Amino acid sequence: MMNIPSMQQQGGMAMGQMPQPTNPQMAPNPQQAQQVQQQVQQQTQEKLDNISKVKSLIGPLRESLVIALKTAAQTLTQNSLVDVGSSKSPDSDHRFNKNMEEFYSICDQIELHLKTSIECLSQNASSVRYFPMPVIPTRTEAIPAQEGPALSYPQFLITVKAQVSFLREIHDALVAASNSLNSNE
Repeated sequence: MMNIPSMQQQGGMAMGQMPQPTNPQMAPNPQQAQQVQQQVQQQTQEKLDNISKVKSLIGPLRESLVIALKTAAQTLTQNSLVDVGSSKSPDSDHRFNKNMEEFYSICDQIELHLKTSIECLSQNASSVRYFPMPVIPTRTEAIPAQEGPALSYPQFLITVKAQVSFLREIHDALVAASNSLNSNE
């Protein structure tokens, strides 16, 4: 990581300033600017939690539903004209199918994010229930008692490994007891 004084010496720019192209041929074109903007939007979308992603999908879901319903109305009108005999066969069936696929795709994305959120809440509830001491994942050294009861991440890993080995021993004991009961019968 470079410090700011060395950056100012090298390029003469302060933090937050964009470099100005000196060569007119190297000026960014609108297509490159749009690609950069899309990449930034994708990165911010990745940083959002699942509930925020669901909220961001509500607008496109509404738009998709409106488009699908309009296409359905047009298809229905065109089919009724074909039934009456005043028009030939419709060509818009593929548009309606495409719009419905888009609507269902957004619904599937929302369902996936909601299921993930439910799973995260369930895991958090189980964690609080079975491990009531808070874990501070950003600290690797032992946490003093003055700061309150908490575990550092390495302490948490040791505790989890001990719990897993204890559960494995219980499982093995139950399997051995079940096998001994089956062999006696």
